[in-house]
Amino acid sequence: MIKKLIFALLLVNSALQLQAQQKTIQISNALGVQRSEEIVSISWSDILKASPDVDTANFKVINVVSKAELLYQLEYKGTSHVQNLLVQVSVPAKGTLSLKLVKGKHQVFRAKTFARYVPERKDDFAWENDRIAFRTYGRELEKFPNEMSYGVDVWTKRTDSLILNKWYKSGTYHIDKGEGMDHYHVGYTLGAGNVAPYINDTIWFPRNYTKWKVLDNGPLRSSFQLSYDEWLASGRKVNVVKTVSLDAGSQVSRTEAEYSWNDAKPLPLVIGIIKRPENGLISLDEKGGIMTYWEPVESKNGTTGVGCIFTTPVKQMMVKQGHLLTETILNKPSSIVYYNGAAWDRAGKITSAEAWMNYLNQKAETLKNPLAVSFVQ
Repeated sequence: MIKKLIFALLLVNSALQLQAQQKTIQISNALGVQRSEEIVSISWSDILKASPDVDTANFKVINVVSKAELLYQLEYKGTSHVQNLLVQVSVPAKGTLSLKLVKGKHQVFRAKTFARYVPERKDDFAWENDRIAFRTYGRELEKFPNEMSYGVDVWTKRTDSLILNKWYKSGTYHIDKGEGMDHYHVGYTLGAGNVAPYINDTIWFPRNYTKWKVLDNGPLRSSFQLSYDEWLASGRKVNVVKTVSLDAGSQVSRTEAEYSWNDAKPLPLVIGIIKRPENGLISLDEKGGIMTYWEPVESKNGTTGVGCIFTTPVKQMMVKQGHLLTETILNKPSSIVYYNGAAWDRAGKITSAEAWMNYLNQKAETLKNPLAVSFVQ
């Protein structure tokens, strides 16, 4: 009996020592504004250095001060090993947040993001979060010339529930039944922020995507890759693979388009937003790298804001060929990264052109100043 008691005490002491050795994860906000429900990415290799005993199947993320449990996700990026720990956090202006990983089963997480291939709707690929939804089009749609589209489509939502499966199953998503609807017209354009080569004042559209791969799927971030067959852009052979991700709580997706081509000349590209014939509000901020469009009011469907954020310098922004266009140039085969998305006034969160511009400006500022992660004893 005494031996068992001593053994139990040794186990408790060992656990306490291990807990004492475990480092605290400190999240710091350098901006003078509150960062609310933002997704912070923490390197898993750094976590293993700080907490080598962590069990991926049995841990919780705890706010050190409030003791509240936080929503998290293990991000794999399409690999078989954990790459990052994603945590949804709120950090005060110029403040910090302290987190710890503790043993135990986490709460049941409600998914806030989702992405999937949609074979039942002519090869669509669709993705959503608790704010907005998008889709793009696959090769099967090309068999229906009257329906042909290339750009990014927007599904406006006024619910934080995930609706893709429900809407596709019903087939009636062009009617708002209280959750939102698909009323955004794309046609053969760049839609809500797609990218294509731009040579001799011409947008050289590829055909629709032919291969897809889901990299991660919620609850906080969904990501996927789309591959396109080689096509000719003004006689030049071009290839592209796009990697897209969408975080919970965000109005914009992150798009990384990796281009290669068959000559040594630079490749001009444009990222575009379709412009409506009626008057809307346009802002082209080349210096700040923000392209904003508050569409004309639709009496039956409300108003949609569409926008793009560029984290690297752009050549120029213009209104041309039925689009708002941002031009950039790749000097050698490489990637362009930008953010594109939308908002709907009937969702009740962003209800004016000014509010939409403010959102994109604030988002751009957070991208330039990501939450900092450190480990402290």
